Amino acid sequence: MPAFRFEAASASGGIERGVIDADSARHARSLLKARGLTPIRVDLLQQVAQAATFSGRLRVGELSLATRQLASLLAARLPVEQALSTVVEQAERRLVRERFSAVRSDVVGGQSFSEALAKYPRDFPEVYRALVSAGEHSGDLAMIMGRLADHIESRSALGQKIMLAFIYPAIVTVVAGLVIVALLAYVVPQVVGVFEQTRQQLPALTVGLIAVSDFVRKYGWWLFGAGVLAFVGFRVALRSPSVRLGWDRRVLRMPLVGRLSRGLNTSRFASTLGILTGAGVPLIRSLEAGAKTLSNEVLKSSVIDSISRVREGAPLARALGASKNFPPMLVHMIASGEATGELPQMLERAATTMSQETERRALAMTSLLEPLLILAMGAVVLLIVLAVMLPIIEINQLVR
Repeated sequence: MPAFRFEAASASGGIERGVIDADSARHARSLLKARGLTPIRVDLLQQVAQAATFSGRLRVGELSLATRQLASLLAARLPVEQALSTVVEQAERRLVRERFSAVRSDVVGGQSFSEALAKYPRDFPEVYRALVSAGEHSGDLAMIMGRLADHIESRSALGQKIMLAFIYPAIVTVVAGLVIVALLAYVVPQVVGVFEQTRQQLPALTVGLIAVSDFVRKYGWWLFGAGVLAFVGFRVALRSPSVRLGWDRRVLRMPLVGRLSRGLNTSRFASTLGILTGAGVPLIRSLEAGAKTLSNEVLKSSVIDSISRVREGAPLARALGASKNFPPMLVHMIASGEATGELPQMLERAATTMSQETERRALAMTSLLEPLLILAMGAVVLLIVLAVMLPIIEINQLVR
């Protein structure tokens, strides 16, 4: 039975919004009138959800929670449509209710769960749909949904840990920049103006500080605007495949950032590949889905090249190792898994190891950045103070 999103007026004059199941739009209006509501707008939910694909999407936390609920409900032997109905009832955000209501309507209409999810690729990525399809074919969808919830939670947790690790250095950098700009633009001119009235020869450091202060006051906003335009232009340029490929190649060559980016991408790739192959998804399809989890175009192109080699009969370890873009540990563990027949277990073990190593590197980088930023800010402030104090010291010596 299709689902419709409605907007109706109540007898008290209020506006009620929600989702209702009906055979048609006319049937939906009749059901609303039976509730004492006056229909204002009734839209087929599938069309609304597909039209809203570009305006909103499910958050990672919402998708993880819904997946965990589905796993628990399916493990209790509830049919898929009833489990989806429960998720809809418990959802807090309207977008979540509408998205899963649309999926439930398609399932009730005769489509499989994975086919219904395929209509919303931005909310349910290919990895998600592939695992659901594997669970439907194996007959153990509840177990697959549980593993899928674990996968989503672990993947988002690593990204959040790395992001939180760099929040404090970012705040320190912004605050330090604002303090230095405020000193140069407002404090220094007022203090230095006193020295200009004495007509004494100022030290070179003070003259340089005055020049920098004048430049910031005259062209500060122009510099800020140029920086914003440069950032926007850089983001636009990254949309070009060749520019993005070249930039990602440079990122991988950076001493610290390159290792962090490589570790984050390969841990996600290994985790995705391990859970897909462990669920019985064919290797080629698993590689295609795993490639879409990579944010680095160089690594993504390496996986695409390895797919061609695997189709020709090459082992996965040799195919991935040919590009020399993936960590040797991952290649060796894949080779060990292929030799022992435990490829999914070795991939998940490699993903866990690399995620832990990436987290340690991120924490090590931030532990080094924090004192370096404080020292850099202290050095700049010290130069400003010295530039202001040197003329005062010279005046005191002349007076004596």
